[in-house]
Amino acid sequence: MNVVAASLRRGASARLLPADTATQRRGYSSAYYEMPCRLIELDSPTDRLDLQKIFGRKVPLHVDLGCGDGSFLCALAQRMPDKNFLGIERLLNRVRTSARKAAGLENVRLLRMESLYAVRYLLPAESVERFYLLFPDPWPKRRHHRRRIVTPHFLGSVHAALRKNGSIYIATDDVDYFGKIEEIAESNSGFAIGDADADLPQSKFGRIFREKGAPVHLLTLRKISPVK
Repeated sequence: MNVVAASLRRGASARLLPADTATQRRGYSSAYYEMPCRLIELDSPTDRLDLQKIFGRKVPLHVDLGCGDGSFLCALAQRMPDKNFLGIERLLNRVRTSARKAAGLENVRLLRMESLYAVRYLLPAESVERFYLLFPDPWPKRRHHRRRIVTPHFLGSVHAALRKNGSIYIATDDVDYFGKIEEIAESNSGFAIGDADADLPQSKFGRIFREKGAPVHLLTLRKISPVK
């Protein structure tokens, strides 16, 4: 049996399952059985993650919120082997695809969870160097705006999870949503708004939008002070 995290004791806040156990529990086909398991199994839905035990080392953490098919997450992890990468995704099929792509990457872990919940309740304070939020659902109808992930409360949770001078990179193709994100960010004294990085891998949706000639709106928010 290929146990990727044998050092994780039972009863810790989170652990990695043996590969065959993880695949059986989550409905994976037998083709997944021999893969190194990158999926975090929670022992408690409320305890903060023990990141050093999960990754087996203590280095800066980057978090991809809604990591989709894992292409962006894994490309970043390959570029920066000296950092840990956590992909958070709620949809099972996307988690499966991401797990397959991440099988050969020691610095990637995946968590099947709502991004907002994970940021608010599972990530330890000041544990994240950088968040990535790429093309979140814009919920364009006005009656659905309350479902958008970027809210003052969400940014407050992000701020708490970020290290000093940490940042969140946001991309969207929806100009209305982008304007609202800027408005929320400007009202938060704990962030400075800056230009987004140009030299990042393409995500699946980013590639689709650019191939269609659709404008993509980008910004980076950097933590500059505690939120009172």
